[in-house]
Amino acid sequence: MKIAQVAPLMESVPPRMYGGTERVVSYLTEELVRLGHDVTLYASGDSVTSADLVPCAPRALRLDTEVRDCTPYNMLQLELVRKAAADFDVVHFHTDFTHFPLAGAVFDGQALTTLHGRLDLPEYRGFFNVFPDAPLVSISQHQRTPIAGANWIGTVYHGLPPSVCKFNPNPRGGYLAFLGRISPEKRPDRAIEIARRVGMPLRIAAKVDRVDRCYFETHIEPMLAGGDVEFVGEIGETEKSDFLGNAQALLFPIDWPEPFGIVMIEAMSCGTPCIAWRAGSVPEIVDDGLTGRVVDSLDAAVAAVQEVRHLNRHAIRAQFEHRFSVGRMTRDYLHIYRSLVENAADRVAA
Repeated sequence: MKIAQVAPLMESVPPRMYGGTERVVSYLTEELVRLGHDVTLYASGDSVTSADLVPCAPRALRLDTEVRDCTPYNMLQLELVRKAAADFDVVHFHTDFTHFPLAGAVFDGQALTTLHGRLDLPEYRGFFNVFPDAPLVSISQHQRTPIAGANWIGTVYHGLPPSVCKFNPNPRGGYLAFLGRISPEKRPDRAIEIARRVGMPLRIAAKVDRVDRCYFETHIEPMLAGGDVEFVGEIGETEKSDFLGNAQALLFPIDWPEPFGIVMIEAMSCGTPCIAWRAGSVPEIVDDGLTGRVVDSLDAAVAAVQEVRHLNRHAIRAQFEHRFSVGRMTRDYLHIYRSLVENAADRVAA
């Protein structure tokens, strides 16, 4: 098949540091190429891929200090995709909603959109009512809840190559891990409290966005004193195996409707159990009692630190390979792609 992958421009594909969506796009693109498909990637110019790359900005917009307005680059990307639309069997957007007005006229029957973010904002309901026929893919069943009546054509859980976060059956770190972003909804404060209540060191590997700088400086930074909490900062993909693999457990104490939470499956890939709050997609991702514990309170999270010590790290890795491999994710998307192509052919025949 001839497939276009349209990635966000804020980060490169794959991202140099933080960037869950761009990482998933990279894994999917590379696996499609490996399987023999003709793939074109629309992304920033500093992206690295075995697909044909169409650069839509010189470099990742988040890391380009000269960029003050991202809109021109996003519109340029959309125009480049529009001009080449007839060359593809399928155009797969990962860029939210900017292309929706063109969906019927330009990408009729060949485009799908994976929504990677939260959908519970009040303005979204009216938006999707205007575009009821746009084919959408969710990354968890829970993500669909606020706009359940939209045109959902599938749910595809994220997947990772097995070698990205390497299995570690014998962690030596003796610490708990927090990985992701410093933000109120990610609740690093909960992670610090859990670690201190169980008397274990906590290592925090997280980026601090500009919008969350004040929260970090006023709420989290004062909690770092004492020597039992280490703030590592933002880390890249090559550092995750060591960081997650040597942890006793990953703390995922979120306070928002998480659409997926890729860090959970990164930990599982290492064999590391997750202690995660019952919110958003968490109950779909964590198999309670097998790959970690799903909890509802600080007391339950504290108790879970002892409970997950007895979980089998080999079984955790096996469940990752069964449910969250890049091969499984790519097969799921190819099934959706073929359905789109067949439905388009049926409409033409009719």
